[in-house]
Amino acid sequence: MKLRQENNKYYVTSKAVFEAKSVDSSYLSKAFEFAFEMAFGRGHHRNHRSGGKIQRSEKEIFVNAFQGKLAEVLLYNCLVENGIKCNEPDFNIYGKGKWDDVDIEANGKLLCIKSAAFFSNLLLLEAKDWDNEGKYIPNCGIPYAHQAYDYFLLIRVKPDIKSIFQDWEDDKTIILSKILSFKFYYDIAGWCTINTLIYIIKNEYYLPKHSLLNGKVLMDAHNYYIQAGNLKNIDELIEKLKM
Repeated sequence: MKLRQENNKYYVTSKAVFEAKSVDSSYLSKAFEFAFEMAFGRGHHRNHRSGGKIQRSEKEIFVNAFQGKLAEVLLYNCLVENGIKCNEPDFNIYGKGKWDDVDIEANGKLLCIKSAAFFSNLLLLEAKDWDNEGKYIPNCGIPYAHQAYDYFLLIRVKPDIKSIFQDWEDDKTIILSKILSFKFYYDIAGWCTINTLIYIIKNEYYLPKHSLLNGKVLMDAHNYYIQAGNLKNIDELIEKLKM
């Protein structure tokens, strides 16, 4: 289902209720160490989105890396608890030109994980990163890198991590202490297949650059989208991965 459009404004029409599950504090510490090193240490993250021009600060890179890696850890533990064999999230720190080419591999299936704040209702994919066959363009041409994923998942996190760091401190100990002072929750809003991705690309399910999501959030780049309410329940994917 497409977003409702009013000129340059796009509105979510199919929402998914946030079903909060507690996050173990040890997961927060692991994600923190990774994100801090990626933002302030030896790691490298793009300082802008594909097709976008807004430069991300080190703080924004940290927040995005923290939320993204936390989502990987949460899904990994969910799958393992359900008896599914999968690789652990990659905590290696890569420099420029290198990255982990898959988030989670579960029983031979490749999973691409997208994270968002708890109030989000869109699985967003930056349009310049995907071709018409649903392949991830940055991986194309790289020897042995996976070019296509089997499943795409949306994992939402509460509280909104950006709001935690409105008043930013540069000290590592203070940042970690601030994170651990909050009780975190998450849900797996849903999933879709690569066939769904190909469908939305073909049928132009995208938010244009400079459009306003829900009439107020300015989009910095073209993004393909799937509304959370149109995603499939995680229980169905768990059963598929057990086969």
